Amino acid sequence: MLISFGCPVSGAWARPETLTSIARRAEELGYHGLWAFQRLLAGRDQELAPSYRSVLDPIVALTWAGAATSRIRLGVSVINLPYLAPAYLAKQAGTLDRLTGGRFDLGLGTGWSEPEFVATNADPNPRGARTEEYLAVLRTLFADGEAAFDGRYYRVPPSRMRPLPAQAGGPPILLGGTAEVALRRAGRLAAGWVSSSRASLAEIERGARVVREAAAEAGKDPAAVRIVVRAVVHPGDQNREVPLSGSWADIRAATRRYAEAGATELFYEPNWDPRIGGPDADPAAAAELGVEMIEALAPDHGA
Repeated sequence: MLISFGCPVSGAWARPETLTSIARRAEELGYHGLWAFQRLLAGRDQELAPSYRSVLDPIVALTWAGAATSRIRLGVSVINLPYLAPAYLAKQAGTLDRLTGGRFDLGLGTGWSEPEFVATNADPNPRGARTEEYLAVLRTLFADGEAAFDGRYYRVPPSRMRPLPAQAGGPPILLGGTAEVALRRAGRLAAGWVSSSRASLAEIERGARVVREAAAEAGKDPAAVRIVVRAVVHPGDQNREVPLSGSWADIRAATRRYAEAGATELFYEPNWDPRIGGPDADPAAAAELGVEMIEALAPDHGA
């Protein structure tokens, strides 16, 4: 299982100098990738976790991290596709992939925040049909040759989008979601599945199984399907009901359980710690804890 790390995009430590230093340190320590997430705004009456209240744009943040590094992969978990026209996202994702030499992974979801739907004039429904058309448009625009698409929800007149992404066919696309229909869609249509921050170990195991079954039914190699886990860590006192809690050694040991559950990649998510991703946390202390976390949980390539 590959080990990655959450990018400084939320709260107190989401500063340019911290984003640069964490990206470079992650690459030096041998992490496979850096992952960001999307949150546009917080509604006045919404009850949101601290990590959602002040968030950098993921494409811009990953471009910044990409400019500071040369090898580490860059992923977003996830961009909510109803917020953006597929042609606009194709241009952003293709540009990021081109500028970073083909290091980008594109995670997509359908969103859940009503204020964000209103602010972007977005309609997520019907989720399945929209997602399938959205993926078709992206792949049309990422392909060599002329692009054209005439669907129920999205249209692209005969045209060309250049430059092409560095990765042939565009960045790998992973889908989020927890319902069985969403899991099966990820296995059938995407490079894999990316879990939510709330997914339990049992839900990861179930999701991996359903995604791979759907991939096999679609004629794909289930062993090639990616299962990416967004793993929130809880350093401090160990809680038997929270796998990634306790000392750094406890957390490292518990990480193996996700590999056993079927994950192909896990990224430690520091932004969910309110001492790091909280908007009112002390920036220096947040950055210090983030450095402690990235050092303590670095992948052991000799194991």
